[in-house]
Amino acid sequence: MRFIRTKAVVAGVGLALSLAACGDAGTETGESVDVDVAENAADEFDDGTRMKELAESGDITIGVKYDQPGIGFMPAGAEEPVGFDPEIGKILAASLGIAPEDITWKETISDNREPFLEEGEVDLVIASYSITDERREIVGQAGPYYVTGQQLLVKADSDIDSLDDVEGTEVCSVTGSTSLENIKAEGATPRGFDTYSECVDQVLDGTVDAMTTDGAILLGYAAEQPDELKVVVDPFSEERYGVGYNIDSPEMCGWIQDTITAAQEDGTWEEAFQNTLGQ
Repeated sequence: MRFIRTKAVVAGVGLALSLAACGDAGTETGESVDVDVAENAADEFDDGTRMKELAESGDITIGVKYDQPGIGFMPAGAEEPVGFDPEIGKILAASLGIAPEDITWKETISDNREPFLEEGEVDLVIASYSITDERREIVGQAGPYYVTGQQLLVKADSDIDSLDDVEGTEVCSVTGSTSLENIKAEGATPRGFDTYSECVDQVLDGTVDAMTTDGAILLGYAAEQPDELKVVVDPFSEERYGVGYNIDSPEMCGWIQDTITAAQEDGTWEEAFQNTLGQ
């Protein structure tokens, strides 16, 4: 399967990867992908599976981010979020016979992704959700459908241009993400916020020296304010985005991976990427 690895100097380049094994546990532009909604989808799934239940119900609730340009973003006045993650959600829903207009979108922040899945608030989480062994002890994660790496977002006039420069500085990210632990290991003082947009504001007003998270996310913010912000340093982690599901429905893993594979093969994945994050 082919994915995109994000770099600071370019939106993305080709990367060959295989799907991981199933785990147990501002402004926005671009058009929505033209999904092929399956007919009589429920007939394709075994009785008792969560996929058949969703297909028969005709609706699905998907948790996505609302504050990540290019990945998951809710424009002012819009009725639904836009970005690469929502497009992946539409592809998955279509395989269940559920049209985009029948998807219920629920804003999901980093800190509530596992609780939302555990408590049944959502059926899937597609929210820049890095696959980790720790998370797979609590929820299921299938994928990856995208690969990126942790970088830094700084003011355009910042002197920070290498990872060594963060030692002794204050660097923010969102609470509940893997990024805070990684940057602490590099000698920085981590500061957590509920949302990425709060963290960006802290960088802009000089309260913190830098923001850190996946390069794909940071490039979206830098693209919105290119005169004020820039992305620096080569990726110093590998973040593999997966689709989260309830651990009590392990059969969902195979369906998710098969659907993503099919989208890769027929060009739908590429279309979704180019229409959103690829810009």
